[in-house]
Amino acid sequence: MNKVKHIAIIMDGNGRWAEIQGKKRVKGHEAGAEVVKAITTYCSNNSEIERLTLYAFSTENWKRPRLEVEFLMKLLDKYLKNELPSYLENNVKFEPIGDTRAFSKSLQKTIKMVEEKTAHCDGLVQSLALNYGSQDEILRAVNSLKKSSQEITSEMLSNALDCKSDVDILIRTGGDTRLSNFLLWQAAYAELFFIDKLWPDFTPKDLKNIVKQFTHIERRFGGLK
Repeated sequence: MNKVKHIAIIMDGNGRWAEIQGKKRVKGHEAGAEVVKAITTYCSNNSEIERLTLYAFSTENWKRPRLEVEFLMKLLDKYLKNELPSYLENNVKFEPIGDTRAFSKSLQKTIKMVEEKTAHCDGLVQSLALNYGSQDEILRAVNSLKKSSQEITSEMLSNALDCKSDVDILIRTGGDTRLSNFLLWQAAYAELFFIDKLWPDFTPKDLKNIVKQFTHIERRFGGLK
């Protein structure tokens, strides 16, 4: 029976969820943030799950309307400040991945503050992918290794990435069936689950069912059993 250590989620469908309900897209992002809390709490209460990585803002998301991007930045800042007590209470370590240098100084300060205040936590690692793109991550890793006199190995590259943990389960909500530049290296042998539900409708019960399916999958990693 497989054990799941690392779950990664592409949280898709916030805007569509709001539009279906006749609401502004930002209301979908607010609802999605509440689901992040619920899923993080579920994972923190499951001792087998070590890491939860959530695709929060991609390198391509800057192409969205300016007002929506500005709202997402404010929502992220508010979410992190509000969730800090919950992180500490549930022994959750916050660990961002991506190139956060593109964010405002104040948002960078908030990200760093929450990261530092939860650094001692040794339970679940909640990793938010912020201004993240897997191709960008790999390029930054390669450039950081260029000065090495050694031939770059798979292990060296893995250790130079923002996220150094292989993914067991990768979930995408919202009905699309693509990875959208998310954890391409780390998800090489992940089990993929594409869910029609929009992210604000995704529940801990849905995740529990996926984890249950995962435990019974025969994983061969390119070999034979």
